[in-house]
Amino acid sequence: MPQSARTYRAERERRARRTARVVGLIGFLAAAAVPVILWHRAIAMIASDFRIDARYLLTGWLGYGLIALGLIVLVPVLLSIGRKPESRLYPQSRNALAGWGVSLYLLGVVLAVQVAAIADGFVGH
Repeated sequence: MPQSARTYRAERERRARRTARVVGLIGFLAAAAVPVILWHRAIAMIASDFRIDARYLLTGWLGYGLIALGLIVLVPVLLSIGRKPESRLYPQSRNALAGWGVSLYLLGVVLAVQVAAIADGFVGH
């Protein structure tokens, strides 16, 4: 009987880790898709007038760059979901990476909202 309980518990833990990985991947993909879905018109407007100018790049693309940087920083956190802290794929600074990734993503979203509002004002709906 003890062997059966141990096997059941190990299987339950494997299922929980697998579920956590799937949920993390779905959340990451949703976080990557939401900016494109919400602001595709603003991105298209900004991209249609593309030029190499510091002011243009800073005001038009900084928000989307911060979103992308936040997602990049979150990749090691995503890869470490469900792993034990002793694993080589578990970053030592996992919590710091998660904090930086979320902070950069949210700052980018705030700037992207402002850029989209300005771009919407130029179109004049």
